Amino acid sequence: MAGVEPDLFTAAAEDRQEKDPAASPLAVRMRPRTLDEVVGQGHLLRPGSPLRRLVGQGGSGPAGPSSVILWGPPGTGKTTLAHVVSKATDKRFVELSAITAGVKEVRSVIEGARRSSGAYGKDTVLFLDEIHRFSKAQQDSLLPAVENRWVTLIAATTENPYFSVISPLLSRSLLLTLEPLTEEDVRGLLRRAVAGERGLGGSLSLPADTEAHLLRIAGGDARRALTALEAGAGAALDRGEPEIRLETLEQAVDRAAVAYDRDGDQHYDVASALIKSIRGSDVDAALHYLARMIEAGEDPRFIARRLMISAGEDIGMADPSALQTAVAAAQAVALIGYPEARILLGQATVALALAPKSNAAYLAIDAALADVRAGLAGPVPPHLRDAHYGGAGKLGHGQGYRYPHDLPGGIAAQQYAPDAVHGKRYYHPTRHGAEARYAEVVERVRERLTGEPPAG
Repeated sequence: MAGVEPDLFTAAAEDRQEKDPAASPLAVRMRPRTLDEVVGQGHLLRPGSPLRRLVGQGGSGPAGPSSVILWGPPGTGKTTLAHVVSKATDKRFVELSAITAGVKEVRSVIEGARRSSGAYGKDTVLFLDEIHRFSKAQQDSLLPAVENRWVTLIAATTENPYFSVISPLLSRSLLLTLEPLTEEDVRGLLRRAVAGERGLGGSLSLPADTEAHLLRIAGGDARRALTALEAGAGAALDRGEPEIRLETLEQAVDRAAVAYDRDGDQHYDVASALIKSIRGSDVDAALHYLARMIEAGEDPRFIARRLMISAGEDIGMADPSALQTAVAAAQAVALIGYPEARILLGQATVALALAPKSNAAYLAIDAALADVRAGLAGPVPPHLRDAHYGGAGKLGHGQGYRYPHDLPGGIAAQQYAPDAVHGKRYYHPTRHGAEARYAEVVERVRERLTGEPPAG
């Protein structure tokens, strides 16, 4: 295959599709042919937008950019936009993947583009998928073609281009960020595929429960949704069924529907079961409920928030590092999302379920709040009041205050709480995990502060 230009493979694939459309995957058949057919990405398709100008729909304004970098999650339409631009402009289209191509293939495309432009006056669109997989040297090989507009480069990446694309190429390109498809976007695409001639042509119906499962499977990925739909449709046709039943789809994609409503009882019941399983230290049950939430497409940020609350409410001082683990998981989940977020949520769930448990800190703050709400507040003792402003001394503020750092052990025996709650004990540490050490510390400190022997 050496020496054969990559665009020949693209042209051959398109010829096969035109001769026998049914032989192409559903996701290929449903690929939009115009910008108006593109699902989602409305912020990139407004009149006068760079993509509109790139295909000659920008009116009398300036011409479109010579190089575009499309950044977004899988299945949001990066490849689709490249194909639409190529067809709309009637340019020669060449597709390369950075996974398999190298500098040799890039140079071959560039030389072919220069020959095509000179001999036939036809410009070339080079679509480079997964550009973040190219090394710095490989990306450098694109610069002359972009600089001299020998090709219109459309590069796609799922990773942050500010870290994965070299600065010279980034500065010569227009960066367009694609947003994840909404559930309604994917729903509209599925219905179009079921009814449209390029899709199933209305040969099967799609019940509501099957559609809902397809939406969960897709997770905002249009390609995944269409692939699953095609598998379900094939199984239904083989069985002679007039509709794609949920059971048929489950078997076709080997993925069972999870009874879970993100806006209803299941949402709260399963979340409650997750937290109670962690509280009960049943790590396996906790992982089961976590898996149900993930599989149902629950927002990973919601799960992370529940884990943070669990760390404070049910573990507390028995293992203070549990909260750090939960917070770290929440921060990481916010940065990366699914599917990798499942690993971090799983790790945090295991750590919390196996951690020693204590709700002493939780009970302590609630007891203190109850007293405050009951009116047991009272004035701050004079020696603890702010003494940093003029006239505070005359009011007696700060007088008699003992500075703990000047005393042995760093503890000063003096009254800290208001009279109304002086001597109240809110925190009653357990002897679980690390809290056993804190329990001993609390007893010693209270004895030093009050001169009273420890209780019990």
